[in-house]
Amino acid sequence: MHKDIRLHGQAADGIEYYAMVVGTEAYQRYFFNIVQEEERLRIFSPGNEFTITSQGIGYLGNGGYFCEYMFGVDQPTSDLTKPEIINRLVMYGAKADDASTVVRFSDLTSGSQSYDAIFLDGNAVCNYFFFVHSGRLSLPLKEQQEELVRLVGKVLKRSETVGEERDDALVTEIFPLLKDEAAQLFIIKLVNRGHREYRDLFRRLYFQSKKISDDDYSRLVTLAARHRIDRYQQERIRIDVMYRHPANRRIVDEYRSILLACNARGEIGSLDNARLTRLKTLSVRNKLPGALFYTLDEMLKNGRNLTSVEESDYLATTRQILQGIFLREKMIESRIDREDMFRLIKAKKSAMEKRDHAFDQLLLDASKECDEKIRDGADPGLLDGFSYVITYLDRFDGVANLINNLAFMENVRINDEMLRGLVEHKAAFDNLRRDCFRELFIRDLFGNAYLGRFGRRKVQALMDGLEEIEASASSIEALARRLLDIDQEERIYLALLEHVRDRIRNFYSRFTTKADQQALRREVTEELKARKRIQGDIPDHLFNETIFTIKKEAMYLHTLLPTIISECNVGLREDFLENSGLDRFYVEELERDYYEKNGLDLEELYQIRKGLS
Repeated sequence: MHKDIRLHGQAADGIEYYAMVVGTEAYQRYFFNIVQEEERLRIFSPGNEFTITSQGIGYLGNGGYFCEYMFGVDQPTSDLTKPEIINRLVMYGAKADDASTVVRFSDLTSGSQSYDAIFLDGNAVCNYFFFVHSGRLSLPLKEQQEELVRLVGKVLKRSETVGEERDDALVTEIFPLLKDEAAQLFIIKLVNRGHREYRDLFRRLYFQSKKISDDDYSRLVTLAARHRIDRYQQERIRIDVMYRHPANRRIVDEYRSILLACNARGEIGSLDNARLTRLKTLSVRNKLPGALFYTLDEMLKNGRNLTSVEESDYLATTRQILQGIFLREKMIESRIDREDMFRLIKAKKSAMEKRDHAFDQLLLDASKECDEKIRDGADPGLLDGFSYVITYLDRFDGVANLINNLAFMENVRINDEMLRGLVEHKAAFDNLRRDCFRELFIRDLFGNAYLGRFGRRKVQALMDGLEEIEASASSIEALARRLLDIDQEERIYLALLEHVRDRIRNFYSRFTTKADQQALRREVTEELKARKRIQGDIPDHLFNETIFTIKKEAMYLHTLLPTIISECNVGLREDFLENSGLDRFYVEELERDYYEKNGLDLEELYQIRKGLS
């Protein structure tokens, strides 16, 4: 029966260590010493040493470190393709052969790391280090490392106890794998307390409603400032937490599984592309950051263009403009004209819609060649033309993100400063050609089947307000108030829909009479006021619209959807979507819940939707 001894202390400001020594004779051996003058803790066994100082750690001997993968961490494709692998394992002296992907070991296992590097390269919150003393391990270090990987590697890469920090369970899992009762297992856990506090607060706030209020965001900003957490670490912690929300994780994992299948085949089929597009659109509605998907795209495409072997028209156009005007023509310093700039922006838009990062690579190549020409003596003014391109493309990114957020996300507020920027951006785009702003950002958006009622109203109000401001017929403040009014109405409607549906499901089997509806309205109004979701009375049109929505929902679920499923009647489904006035996002969520509750195959649902994507 094994025993363990544990040391706990503070290694540096905000950094805690937990040192665990496990073995049947753990109490009978001296395994650490502390050098007070050097503020150094040394943990050791014959041939192994691990030191903890105020600046970082040092190690020599066998072992390595492991941690739970954070989403977005550089992850080998071999791990990414196996959902059961959830942890990162790095052995000292190990290096992957790029050609064969085989891991090779060496005897050069000593090294050191700063705390910043540990929590940046590994997990932002918690990382484990380990080494083993056992008479059964071979003498050469590289052979010890290979043996340890064979003994404990599989469990370390798959154990949920790592991310959950259940140290007792972790020890119980690992020690028996050594198959040596006389062995000693050393595990050192390092925790960044500031990062943990930030993660726990964000997770608690985000998991409540998948939204972060202004007050809660201020709390996060204050906490990050107190612990001096840089913006990159804040972002990766938030992305990891958002990924781990069950609803979000389902979307991302489904996206990953589709890409994995495409990667195995070497191409993305039309049905696969439709699913990926739907998931990307859904991710906007669920406020998932695009980084979740871009990371998967880059890792799973593995340097290959899975969508097409031949270069697309928009890439050919981009290459022609950048290389012809910037780099190949004698008058290389000549500026790109308005038509060229418009064609580049359209090319970027096409690349974004197809998730094709080759456009960005062309820009990067052009930038490098431009720098090289200037280095070799070309006119420094050459950069002016490239800066002109980057400025407009940055404008495009900013405006597209803002308008898409306004159109597809709930509770998005645009302040006066953002509107002033939009007025400037609209003038810049319309300077390229007439109605360029509407063509780039609005026309296709209004044709998007997933654009809901409130999103359409907000975008239309935005466009009307911008045009009125240009004509000096209105002001930025008036437009901001108009958008805020729509936002408040959307908030009330969503809260009303949630509570009325819950009331009807639990208390009202019938709600068709005026008396029933008035009683329902009074109860919901009191409840929403008590929860401070609303302040005044519920507007008549919103309450009536909510009742009508629930009736249409019931009719679809109990009458139309069973018929659509049994007959695979795509036309009936599309007719309902076009004429019911319900948002397509909302109907798809109803369908998914219906399929899951009734144990139906979601693949059938994809087939029904296929012709409509």
